[in-house]
Amino acid sequence: MGRTRSLLLLSGAIALASRLSWRMGWQCARTAAAHKRSRGIIQHANDAIISTDERQHILQANPSAAAMFGTTVQAMEGAPLHQFIPRDQRLSNEPASTRYFGNTGIRLRMKGRRASDYAVTGLKAGGQHFPLEGSISSLAENGHRIYTIILRDITERKLVQEQLEQSYSQLRELSAALQTIREEERKHIARELHDDLGQLLATLRVDLALLQQQHSNDAGARKLQAGMDELLMSAITSLRRIASNLRPRALDEGGLYFALESLRQEFVARYGIACTLDANEEDLILDDAYSTAIFRIAQEALTNITRHAEASKVMLSLHRVDGQLKITIHDDGRGIAEKDMDKASSFGLIGMRERVWALHGDISIVSDSGTRITIRLPLPPQDNAA
Repeated sequence: MGRTRSLLLLSGAIALASRLSWRMGWQCARTAAAHKRSRGIIQHANDAIISTDERQHILQANPSAAAMFGTTVQAMEGAPLHQFIPRDQRLSNEPASTRYFGNTGIRLRMKGRRASDYAVTGLKAGGQHFPLEGSISSLAENGHRIYTIILRDITERKLVQEQLEQSYSQLRELSAALQTIREEERKHIARELHDDLGQLLATLRVDLALLQQQHSNDAGARKLQAGMDELLMSAITSLRRIASNLRPRALDEGGLYFALESLRQEFVARYGIACTLDANEEDLILDDAYSTAIFRIAQEALTNITRHAEASKVMLSLHRVDGQLKITIHDDGRGIAEKDMDKASSFGLIGMRERVWALHGDISIVSDSGTRITIRLPLPPQDNAA
């Protein structure tokens, strides 16, 4: 009986061992298949893939990586990483407390971010440097940390980006030049209207006044002369308004401060909106380009307020601070929606930005119990000295 029981136990143990052995073999085969499949994916990937150890030695590189660096897989495997990604192109100027994975010089906190979150410079076997960007991941294997770097050559993208930046810069310069030409044409037309047509109308009115002084018993003639005088006055008033819109004479005769004060008074009189000007005349002694640009910015801002803000009070503030002119335009209206700031049809805001950028300044527009426009313009050295 005991012998039979022993045989049964032995048979069960053998069967269990057989099943365990089969399961372990199946799992090993499955792991090997998965490893082979992942290696096949890496080998045929279009992106360059490099695996390194903690000492920055390349453990594995795929053919795409070899082609990118102009070498072979055999030459890359076992070589130091800095041979292909120079160390001085990877280390940053951040504090020593910043954590790096292994000794690669790329920050651990960059793991898992988009590939465009950082870029490095590669070195081809022929000695040419080229821009790269990529992503990094790490895993523990047999108690050691293995790092996998996926890289992409962005040379063409950088060239396109540089071309776009150059085109953007040229468009900015063209916009500034057009603004200058436009202001010069306005100034010229305003001067022609005032000096030629204005003088002509003024002379006609003097002649008419002399004619009216002559005694005439013709009531119809006197009525006609009075009507002519009214028409001449209306023409002179219209001419002054048109010329002022083209080029405020206060800019040429009194400077920026008086031009802004005239603009404020006209704004209050026409729209009934309270407006204050907080500025010192000495702070606003600027050259023609600055004075004209700042006046146009304030003019456009007030125009936008009358059209959209539904405000009851406006404050203009202009002061010099640390070699810059700080301009603040604040109204108590309904504010501006963020989506409205970048509309293609918002020509007023676009024009203000272009004028500010043409003077190498910066502008911010926010909703703050209404709308607040803050502008900082760097002043020329001679104005700083003044």
